[in-house]
This record gives sequence, structure tokens and C-alpha cells, in this order.
Amino acid sequence: MSTQASPASGAAESAPSPGVPAMTSDRWEKWGDRLNPLVVKEVRQGLRTRVFWVCFGLLLAACLVLSLIAFGNTHASTYTREGRTYFYSFFVCLALVHFGVIPFNAYRSLAREREDETWSLLLLTGLGPRRILGGKVASFLVQAALYASAVGPFLLFSYFLNGIDLPTILMVLLMGGAWLVFLTLVSVCAATLADSRMGRAAVRLGLVGVLVVTFFQTLTFTFVVTQERGSGFSFDRDFFLGLGAAFWLLVSDGWLAFETAVSRLSLVTEDYTRHPRRALVVQVLLTFVGMTAVWWFLDKDDDIPGVMGILGGLHLIFASLFMATDVDGQSRPLRAGTRVWSLFKPGALRGFRLSVLLLLGWAAGCAVLLRLSDDSTGGLRMAMSMVSLALYGVLYLSVALLLGRMPRSGRFASPVSVRLLFILAGTIGAGAPPLLAVFLDLEGRDELLNLLNPVLGTLNFGRYDYSDPSGLKMPPELLLCVALAALLAAFAADRVLAERERRAHQQ
Repeated sequence: MSTQASPASGAAESAPSPGVPAMTSDRWEKWGDRLNPLVVKEVRQGLRTRVFWVCFGLLLAACLVLSLIAFGNTHASTYTREGRTYFYSFFVCLALVHFGVIPFNAYRSLAREREDETWSLLLLTGLGPRRILGGKVASFLVQAALYASAVGPFLLFSYFLNGIDLPTILMVLLMGGAWLVFLTLVSVCAATLADSRMGRAAVRLGLVGVLVVTFFQTLTFTFVVTQERGSGFSFDRDFFLGLGAAFWLLVSDGWLAFETAVSRLSLVTEDYTRHPRRALVVQVLLTFVGMTAVWWFLDKDDDIPGVMGILGGLHLIFASLFMATDVDGQSRPLRAGTRVWSLFKPGALRGFRLSVLLLLGWAAGCAVLLRLSDDSTGGLRMAMSMVSLALYGVLYLSVALLLGRMPRSGRFASPVSVRLLFILAGTIGAGAPPLLAVFLDLEGRDELLNLLNPVLGTLNFGRYDYSDPSGLKMPPELLLCVALAALLAAFAADRVLAERERRAHQQ
């Protein structure tokens, strides 16, 4: 008896559905294979929850009540201009879900996987951390789209009440969508920051506080935009440049947060730092190129590199605090391909070197733009202030690494401990000199006393001195002293990290 399948049975198994061409069926099967199965699972699970249906029902009920109120108020009048008021009311209803419920549920979904120790079961599916996190984020964005589809007709209804135009509605919805994606990605990343129960409780409390504060800030921004620009849309160059910068910040930082979350959940044997560090470098390069283009388009306005330079420096200091406090050493499979220039490889040593290069490179580039746009004392003062901010970041990051990882004991060598030491060192450096000036009966902003103060030192280098003919409150020689102290501390921290990595590889 032959075991080979008969042609009839094989044809019956491979035959497409009636009315569906074979090519179309194969195409749908390929798309089905490419689709992340976790998206379907998470969406089905989310639609079965009581939270979704309660929020969906209350959202529809609130929008319906507002619509009836709008109909009753405008029915007697032939011409009204209440569109902006009702648009803002509908947007508040949607914002409660988009900027509160969705991000927090995304955080709870991943945090519950780690608390219940079911994350390892998800990894056994072979999807990997990237596809798992992408599936979770996509599933909550699908739920957000369902909420938006319910409120969308009501938002469009406000346009017919007059008082608000379509470009303003589209602009608010575009920025709101970017803000929703950013908050969801940040919430997912926050779920990976802590491993202990106490740490998770602290992260949860901090996330709730951030979501509450940003919710009211978002409503304030939306109110200002709808009230000032709702009735008559006009092109304001400065406003739209700021809006474009904010949109790019949300997109690039969201990408960086997602890559950071993936690296936090990857195995130690993987090259887990390559993607987040590459994302940071790409963000810095594209931001500098865009800033230079806008600076050139606006006839070399020195406010562009001045403001963006300070904000970019603070952003890089915050990112470096996580990048330079990685664990010491790396797994054995990664050591063979690691060279001196392999700054994307795991390890605190390479993270610290990349942080120093990015901070100094960003400050130098912005300082060059300032000097090209303004050859007077004002450009020099702003350039010195920007460079001093980067040097203070390098100095206090090096001090934190020296305090935490110079001793042979590992009590303060963990990444969390080094970050706390950085905050402690920065607080002492910013608060001790003014306090000392009070006891010594000196001025609270004495230049030499606050030379290593990260706050007043940065401000002093950018201040104008009317009593000095040069107009500089802090001469360039003092900036060289700060640079010398920062570079010496960075060299010492580099040697300490190199020694700790050598000992970690010998064990």
C-alpha cells in the first residue's frame, strides 16, 4: 500500500477559496506570516477587558452629551462661532484616554509580564524582545485608533460650528498622535528600568506623576493653539519651526526610548547596546544638520544654535547618564570583534567614551555656528556658556564613575548607584558654593567660588559684564581651567573603567 498522497487530496488541500485567486490568497498568507502574532493576541485581550469597554462607553456618552448641548445652544442661532470651544471639549475627552489610560496600560502590560515571570515564556516563542515590544506597542496604538475613530466624527462636527478651521484641527491631531506614540514608548521603556519590587513601585509612582503633569500641559498647549489660531489660520514662521522641532524631538526620542527598552530586555550575550547608541548618534547628527539648515535659512540667527545648543547639551547629559553607567565588561562572544573604535559595543568603558565625544562634539559644533553668526562679544559669551555646560557634564559624570567604580568593592558600582552618585555630586556642586558664600560673607555669585558650579558656572560664562571693557564676566582662561579639570577627571575615569573591564574579563 503506497503512503504517497493522492493528487486529488493534494489538490483539495492546496485549492484556494472559491472566488479568491490563487495569487491573492498567497499574498494574504505572506502578509499574515509577516504580521506580528503578538499584536493580534494583545488586541484581542485588550478588547475583552472591562477597562476598554468602560472607557469606550464613557467616551461615547460624553461626546454625545456635548453634541446635544452644542445642538441645543446653536439651534436657535443661525450663525455661531462656538467651534473652538466644543473642539477643545471633545479633545479633552479623547486626551483622558490617549494621554492617560493608553500609556499607563502599556506600562502595566509589560510590567505584569516581568512581575509574573511570564516574560521568559514570551521569549520561548522565538519572536525576540524587539518584536515582542513592537507587538505590545502596536496593539495599544490599535486600541488608541479605535478610540480616535469614535471621537473623530465629533471633532469634525466642531468645524461646522464655525470658529475653528481645518488646518488647526489637523495640526492639533497630528501633534496629539505624535505625543501619544511618544508617551506609549516612554511608558514601555519605563517598565524595563527596575527589577526589584521597590524599584517598580518607584517607577510606577514617577510615571503616574509624569502622565498627570504632561496631561495638563498638553491641554494648556491645545487651549492656547485653538484659542489664538483656531479662527484664522496664518503662517507664523517661528511657531511652525518650533512645532517642527517638537515633532522631531518626539519622533527621535520615541525611537531612542524603544531601542533602550529592547536593549534592557536583551540577553547579555547579545550586542544589546548597538541599536540605542546608534539611534542616539543618528539623532545628534540629524539634529545638528537640521539646526544648521534652519540657521542658514534664517540668515544666521544666533538664537537658533544658542537655544538648541543648551537644550541639546542637557539632553545629551541625560542620555549619557544611562549610556556611560553600563555594566563593566562584556560577554566572551563579543570580545573578539571589539576594537578601540567599537564604541557601539556593550560596556561602560565604550559608553563613557562615546558620551564624552558626543558632548564635546555637540558643544564645539554649536559654538562654531555661534561664532560664525555673531563675531561680537555676545557670540563668544554664548559659545563659552555652551562649551562650559558640556564640560560640566563630562566632569560630574567622571566624578560619579570614579566614586562608584574606583573602589574594588561593588557596593556602589551598579548602574543605579552611579546615577544616584551623579545626582548627588551635581547637587553638592550646585548648592555648596552659594551656601559657602553665605558663611564667608561673599557674594552668592562669586565667579571663582562658583567656577565648578554646573548651574551658576554656566550662567556666569554667558553673562555680560558692563564694568569690564571686554564685556566678559568670565574670561576664556577660566574656561580653560574648567576644561583641564574635566579632561583630567575623564582620563582618570577612563583608566578606572579600563581596569575594571580587564579584571571582569579575567574572572
